[in-house]
Amino acid sequence: MLVSLNWLKEYIDISDYTPEELAEIITKTGIEVESVEPIAEEASGVVVGHVRSCEQHPNADKLSLCQVDTGSETLQIVCGAPNIAKGQKVAVAVPGAVLPGDFKIKKTKLRGEESNGMICSLQELGVDEKEVPKEFADGIFVFPDDAVPGENARALLNLDDTIIELGLTPNRSDALSMAGVAYEVAAAIDGNYQLREEQVETTQEKAEDYVKVRVEDQQANPYYGAFIIKDVKVGPSPLWMTNRLRAAGIRPINNVVDITNYVLLEYGQPLHAFDYDRFGSREVVTRRARKGEVMKTLDDQERVLSESHLVITNGEDPQALAGVMGGSESEVQDDTTTILLESAYFDPRIVRQSSKDHGLRSESSTRFEKGVDPNRVERAGWRACELLQKYANATILTGVAKFDELERSEKMVTIQSDRINQRLGTSISNEEIGKILERLQFQYSQNENLFTVSIPTRRGDIELFEDMLEEIARIYGYDKLPYTLPNGASQAGGLSLVQQLKRKVKAYFEGAGLDETITYSLTNNQKAGMLVSPEVSSRAEKAVQLAMPMSEDHSHLRLSLLPELLVSLSYNVARKQQNIGYYELGKVFISEEETITKQPAEVLRASGAITGDWLSHLWQQEKKEVDFYVVKGIIEGLSKLLEVELTFEKDKVADMHPGRTAIVKIGNETAGFVGQVHPTLQKDLGLKDTYVFDLNMDEILKHYTKEETFQTIPRYPSVSRDIALVVAEDIPAGAIAETISEAGAPLVKDVQVFDVYQGENLPQGKKSLAFNLLYLDPNRTLKDKEVEEAHEQILAAVKKDHQAELRG
Repeated sequence: MLVSLNWLKEYIDISDYTPEELAEIITKTGIEVESVEPIAEEASGVVVGHVRSCEQHPNADKLSLCQVDTGSETLQIVCGAPNIAKGQKVAVAVPGAVLPGDFKIKKTKLRGEESNGMICSLQELGVDEKEVPKEFADGIFVFPDDAVPGENARALLNLDDTIIELGLTPNRSDALSMAGVAYEVAAAIDGNYQLREEQVETTQEKAEDYVKVRVEDQQANPYYGAFIIKDVKVGPSPLWMTNRLRAAGIRPINNVVDITNYVLLEYGQPLHAFDYDRFGSREVVTRRARKGEVMKTLDDQERVLSESHLVITNGEDPQALAGVMGGSESEVQDDTTTILLESAYFDPRIVRQSSKDHGLRSESSTRFEKGVDPNRVERAGWRACELLQKYANATILTGVAKFDELERSEKMVTIQSDRINQRLGTSISNEEIGKILERLQFQYSQNENLFTVSIPTRRGDIELFEDMLEEIARIYGYDKLPYTLPNGASQAGGLSLVQQLKRKVKAYFEGAGLDETITYSLTNNQKAGMLVSPEVSSRAEKAVQLAMPMSEDHSHLRLSLLPELLVSLSYNVARKQQNIGYYELGKVFISEEETITKQPAEVLRASGAITGDWLSHLWQQEKKEVDFYVVKGIIEGLSKLLEVELTFEKDKVADMHPGRTAIVKIGNETAGFVGQVHPTLQKDLGLKDTYVFDLNMDEILKHYTKEETFQTIPRYPSVSRDIALVVAEDIPAGAIAETISEAGAPLVKDVQVFDVYQGENLPQGKKSLAFNLLYLDPNRTLKDKEVEEAHEQILAAVKKDHQAELRG
């Protein structure tokens, strides 16, 4: 809700408060103020001027030489606006004025002619481009004829206003109107406000002689009032009204439509004006729409209706979608002279259904959905009649043609002062409670500590003791409520070990260069069976299917995070994002039953998918595409971080490249896999070479031991040796590295493979593997003889276990 403070000042005295102070008070009483913004930047020295004469500039084709009366003097001003003309009332920045952007106006000469000021456009006065009316978009603004030379132009244009934006919760529909906000502010600052009575002069003719009202669904439409207004002159609205509408975010159209929108903002009651002559009947019938019935709304869209929608008809054809939008056939136009004005109460659920089905979210539907004040429905109609009489020269017929079964009684809520104090921990006296009820303008009767409160119909959110408790607390002041620390033994909050580890793992993946994703837990039948890790597929033959899925794309619980990760990868690659790395820490759902009788097991898994360049340093002409070893290195880094030993074993996994895939193990248990996505699947997804990993984090975290360890920095030098071994091509390098570590213990601290070679000078079926060995004793300096002995032990061990020969 956008609240104009200039408008609010007409209802209640808020002169003692700055906009920021008022916003703070409103927030403290329970309605959050989201922003406090001036309509335009500050400016000074801008007045209304009357163009007495306008002649062609003698030395410029596109300039005009104007004599402008500013109330106290007549100034000669050179103006370049194409729409400047004699007789206009315009905004003039006199010499010494300061416009937005600290633009200072001085006397000057333009093409040889003296110019004493500036005739301003709305943009130059600080109005946002999109808020400028079309007719003034390329020129200066022209005031109505009743503007007085010398008046403050910024005040007339409402540019000195401040807008407070309220973030309303769904229950506070009463604050969706200026009257409701005035009641709220009055209670907050202990002020006084009452909604004024409408004053309308009517003719002897009766509205019921022109139209009858019939309601078929009384529950959906308990009140419908039809006002008849004749002799209407459709035209522009007064400037003050268009200013207020724009401040509230509503575009002015004409005086009839603008008045209905103005009353909507003022009273919170939506209205709709039909052209009586185009309505096509002397009877208004509200009914449920027929299945397949079609009507064209004001936005020129044809709407197909159903039985769940309520429509306003002329007895035959729909003329409006109740509470949402009117129809184009009976729209008010420039030649309209007689209006049928609707003021009605519609069931919020009906309006919500219509709005949702047709994707029409309007100011009217918003208020009907949340509930309008039943005692203000007919009054809003009379308020519109009052304004139409004044600003459209309308003649108002006596009475209202209506159907009325609307419940208007006030709810009664009983509260006890001792119970309120017990709940709030306060000692509020009976007198203070009475004063709070008076500030809220709630009528009540009191019997010692017992208050029986009559709730105004404008506050439909109050029904229970707890609701009144909140009202007492917020007006009393939340900041006055006492606070204490809990008594007894208490435990400070904190993260569990698993939560800490999950955060640690996420931080590691992000530090490794991956971006986090969060994908749906639901997928379709095809994706549910893709890229499933072997230890998962051994437990669940197929994914759990939902009994009532929202759609086919979300019909099964996932067994793997990877399919949706790859879809996200594909989506972004298709939008020119080439080098991407994603990870997700989420759960899969495993059931060992074909017919589900219990909840599926939820298993935490960490998955990643990477494609494109992993490293690109163009200046150094260095570029590395992602490959198996990049992804394997990420998992090895995770293994070191958690100090959980993970090993890799070549294997085949469905939907993965048959020669570039390995399973990940903890001891003898499978805990995931790593490798390249099968080329066929890559092609289907529009991806280049893509590498993935999928890990069972529940199993990995189970092996985590919370023992902090450290290693002292060695004080003695290490010795590095390289060896190249010729072995059979099917022997894994990891197996040889493990043998080297065991045979060289305790002196060998690290073993790294740094080269593999196959080809010339090697026998068929053989390969050469080069290892770097690091020898170290942290307590002393090693001797050459010790290193040599350990080296020989290693060569003997690899020859025995793997038939490895030292390459010559």
